[in-house]
Amino acid sequence: MMTQIYQHIPALEFAVKEINGNPHILSNLTLGFHIYNSHFRPRWTFHASMELLSRRGRFTPNYKCDAENLPAAVIGGPNSNVCLHMANILCIYKMPQLIYGSAPEMSNKAQIPFLHQMFPSGDQQYRGILQLLLHFSWTWIGVVYIDDNTERFIDDVLPLFSQHGICFDFVERFPPLTSVSQVTDMAGEGFETIKVVWGSSANIVLIHGEIQTMMILRMVPHMVEFENRQMMSKVCILTAQMDFTSFPFQRSWDIHFLHGALSFAVHSKQVFGFQTSLQKRSPNLYKEDGFIREFWEEAFACAFPSSVAEKEGREICTGEEELQTLPGSVFETRMTAHSYSVYNAVYAVAHVLNSMYSSQFKHKRMMSHGRSTFSNHQPWQLHDFLRSISFNNSAGEKMSFDQHGELVVGFDILNWVTFPNQSFQRVNIGSMEPQANTEKVLKIHEDDIVWPKRFNQAQPLSLCNNPCLPGYSKTKIEGKPFCCYECLPCPEGKISNQLDMDDCVQCPEDQYPNKDQDSCLPKDIIFLSYDEPLGISLSTCALSLSFITSWVLGIFIKHQDTPIVKANNRKLTYTLLTSLLLCFLSVFLFIGQPQKLSCLFQQTTFGIIFSMAVSCVLAKTITVVLAFVATKPGSRIRTWVGKGMSTFIVLPCTLLQATLCTVWLATSPPFPDLDMHSFVKEIVLKCNEGSPLMFYSMLGYLGVLSLVSFSVAFLARKLPDSFNEAKFITFSMLVFCSVWLSFVPSYLSTKGKYMVAVEIFSILVSSFGLLLCIFFPKCYIIVVRPELNKREQLMRITH
Repeated sequence: MMTQIYQHIPALEFAVKEINGNPHILSNLTLGFHIYNSHFRPRWTFHASMELLSRRGRFTPNYKCDAENLPAAVIGGPNSNVCLHMANILCIYKMPQLIYGSAPEMSNKAQIPFLHQMFPSGDQQYRGILQLLLHFSWTWIGVVYIDDNTERFIDDVLPLFSQHGICFDFVERFPPLTSVSQVTDMAGEGFETIKVVWGSSANIVLIHGEIQTMMILRMVPHMVEFENRQMMSKVCILTAQMDFTSFPFQRSWDIHFLHGALSFAVHSKQVFGFQTSLQKRSPNLYKEDGFIREFWEEAFACAFPSSVAEKEGREICTGEEELQTLPGSVFETRMTAHSYSVYNAVYAVAHVLNSMYSSQFKHKRMMSHGRSTFSNHQPWQLHDFLRSISFNNSAGEKMSFDQHGELVVGFDILNWVTFPNQSFQRVNIGSMEPQANTEKVLKIHEDDIVWPKRFNQAQPLSLCNNPCLPGYSKTKIEGKPFCCYECLPCPEGKISNQLDMDDCVQCPEDQYPNKDQDSCLPKDIIFLSYDEPLGISLSTCALSLSFITSWVLGIFIKHQDTPIVKANNRKLTYTLLTSLLLCFLSVFLFIGQPQKLSCLFQQTTFGIIFSMAVSCVLAKTITVVLAFVATKPGSRIRTWVGKGMSTFIVLPCTLLQATLCTVWLATSPPFPDLDMHSFVKEIVLKCNEGSPLMFYSMLGYLGVLSLVSFSVAFLARKLPDSFNEAKFITFSMLVFCSVWLSFVPSYLSTKGKYMVAVEIFSILVSSFGLLLCIFFPKCYIIVVRPELNKREQLMRITH
């Protein structure tokens, strides 16, 4: 005896009495009913089904001679096996069957048209469960099922969950249990399953079962306690097929494991007057109820006189006990979802009969004892009416069936709250609308949910591992479900700004990752400016060297008539010093924010000026060589030595570089550009050369000119020149060439503004090397040792 299921009987009786008392439904007919107990056994189910096809009082299947006992329809449930075995008999006679529990999986498709489900589509419920899991981000769950009517759930539904990102730590089976005699066998087989469930890291357990499954679940804490183990609280999700049921011996067992559970239930409303009627029910008033005395004895743990239970030493039942005093774990007086389905099933049959009766659809009426009855209607005639029936029940809700014979109704989502006195309350915390769009199928009131105490009223997490924080990305763990993964830091230059990102993403070009690599920050725009120490140092050096060059030029101009100045071609000397001065000043084209004009003349000015300076050095060297050769008797080279020779060397060499730079400016001129990639946190504002080929051609020409000048100076280094000028030129060109040979690898190995700094440094050092090695010895004689700056001294050194 499962005392909780007894409520289905008063629900059926209440509906029949309401209909019989309603003048608008079957006004000239009276509904009656028979109730059969299947005991959840196939043998009893088959027996009851065949008894429906027999004459009253005689078990003779397929032989009936009294019309008054002809059933109009059969309401079956609440277990899928009951409906399945019932259908095997009744579908042969096309008997309408309204199923108010879980629908069976029908292998015989020919039976499906005769089944009308008061239970919504199973697909709809599974879609709701999936939405519930996704709503709370529960991706790591366990599944427990009873091996009755679960083939489709395991084969089709669980793979669907996986497709939407749900992983299963375990999928375990509980053995079925329908009688006390099976408890021992179930306990042995089920305990291993219990250990798996409560040892799992998943906090969510989906339980798929039948109405009697709760009896098995109530065994769990008892078994855990028996094994002296501590049971870990988990959030159970119960399917709508289930309801609270128990064996009598489980009456005092703890139900705290249900605290915080979530369950689906067929949408229901409280029917006006039902609870009051049920609370008034007693064996003394309802003697025609063949089940009430047995129910009463089990519910109140008492015994009526002369009953079998009296021998067990129980108290005597008075029949005056009140049902509302019973804890919810024994009996509920509020109408349950299953009872509501029974209630609606009765109304569906009544409205179908009313439609047939009102339309006079191929029926004849005959009067018998003042009441009308159907004389020759056939069961199959009700099916079309059931498919198309639509009515409002007394609770004000519209009821109809779809083309598959399934009731068009949604689900309620309930939250179980338990109390120390073994009672509980199911709080409605959401709903699932049958006709809603996929995105709006579920409505949840999270603030109303009571979670198991272990979670301190915080929403539980159920993940295989902690989520990957921003700054990390997921990577699969071999041999584990896809919900289990490791978290790896994002590689340099990439970020992840959400939890559990599959891959890190690159920041936009004008942004860079922050330290935690969870967001992008705007890059600073940099260039070699006058405000920073490097820019200040280089500009100061350029100004200082420009001042020194101007001072040297002033000395040479002031002492232009002295032998040491006149002996070295004054105009060539002035041209060289002016070129060096311009070299130092050209540095300022490289410092500061690159502009279109500065970029245009930056490299070309440098190339032309340096070519002039090196050409002057080359002319100076050649002059020394020719001057020495011309002193030999009979030498014709004397005619070449003159002021015009230096112009013949300097001008063509400079013009060739100028021509090269002009072509550069005409074809692919330099321009301001942004370098996004050289630095992580900065954008370099620089001058783009436009054509790297032209840039390196300019440098290459300057390098060739320098090597020629160095070679000539090196060959002439031992000539007996005045004041050893050939040696000084050789040293200066050695410094110059060394600087620019090291410039190329240094320039290519640096980035951003430091490339500009390297070029500026090379300009300053190489120019200063020429100034120092060529002009410092002469300035020393002019300023410090003027006694050596005489013609006699010059002739003596030459001689």
